[in-house]
Amino acid sequence: MTTTTEARTRSGRLMLNKVPEVTIWFWVIKILCTTVGESFADWINMKLGVGLVNTAWIFTAVFVVVLAVQLRLKRYVPFPYWLTVVVVSVTGTLYTDILTDQLNVPLWISSAVFSVLLAVVFGVWWLRERTLSIHSVTTLPRESFYWLAVLVTFALGTATGDWTLELTGWSPGASVLLPLGLIAAITALWKFGANPVLSFWLAYILTRPLGANIGDWLASPKVAQNPGDPTGLDLGTFTTSLIFLGLILATVVYLTVTRSDVTETHEATHAAPATSNPRKERTALAGFGLLAVATAGLLVWAHGQPHAGPAPEEDNTSAVQMAPGVAVKKFPPAKVAALKNLASTSLKDARSGNAKGAHAAAQSLRDLWDADQASLQPLDNTGWTSIDAQMDKVLGTFGIDHSNPPMPAAQQEKELNALLTDMG
Repeated sequence: MTTTTEARTRSGRLMLNKVPEVTIWFWVIKILCTTVGESFADWINMKLGVGLVNTAWIFTAVFVVVLAVQLRLKRYVPFPYWLTVVVVSVTGTLYTDILTDQLNVPLWISSAVFSVLLAVVFGVWWLRERTLSIHSVTTLPRESFYWLAVLVTFALGTATGDWTLELTGWSPGASVLLPLGLIAAITALWKFGANPVLSFWLAYILTRPLGANIGDWLASPKVAQNPGDPTGLDLGTFTTSLIFLGLILATVVYLTVTRSDVTETHEATHAAPATSNPRKERTALAGFGLLAVATAGLLVWAHGQPHAGPAPEEDNTSAVQMAPGVAVKKFPPAKVAALKNLASTSLKDARSGNAKGAHAAAQSLRDLWDADQASLQPLDNTGWTSIDAQMDKVLGTFGIDHSNPPMPAAQQEKELNALLTDMG
């Protein structure tokens, strides 16, 4: 693996390595960026009612701008580099979400497609440059390959992470443990003598589901979806984004001042890396294979256990916050009254212990709401988005259009009351 840290571009400009040294700070800030990217995208998509596709367009444009700035630099600078990582993490995640939520592409297909695409990127990168080392990102083509690989790893990490949750039904808290354990195992194999480039990219992919699961765990409500599952901390996506954004800024300031992650600075103060041991690399490669088999076995076992499927994504800040009655102000009063009547019937039955009646009324409420979408949404898209978000929470408590079983009556009553309040 080459450790060249500078190169002269075709224009004659001296270009230093554009990627930071892979220290503990690299992994800390990478996970922070992944978490804030996931939470912030959810907040813009749902809280502000922008929508998934529009959010993807916005972040694609931002990605183009920040990447252009990053590519024009001739050395690694912490702020623009990590800003690009945050934006690319959001962008890659949104592409997978569009495939899943808008185009209904199964997650296993998305995972397979992105795996093949990443292999193609690495293959072309290797054929052209003869190295995949991030210690030699010293030319524009190499940096372009690097950011393309990073974008695909985020999309792949999103797809495989969501697919894992779909297979196992684990809660966000429990789901943190799998990528964390895999990263620890990869680190141990790297310490033993595994190929550092392979180890790096495997760990890089896994930080995406790790950071996203941490964000979901912090933002999700303190109500367990399944008995015994760890619950969330109920911070909400906005608060989670602010906390992690603050941590990112603090870390970037520290790295800017100390330059502890600048490759040239690191090489000047550390001994040269030890040469690779082919025998240990082969043994570690077998270890990676066993780790993959063990992970697949765990997922197959977890999928076979009784579970409710992946918990629905919930967040107290997911709906556009509007004063009572404002969201439906532009809707025909007769339609609003019909919706309120069904919601009230469901609430009354839930309070009286008539679970079957409450479910039937909620089902009718869903059918009426879906039937009225074409006429209501054009009148006030923001108001419709607000009610639709709360409507989805109501349906989730009854297991309607969601994979989870019905929740306790108290939770159903809470969401129905919130819906009735929103409708005035």
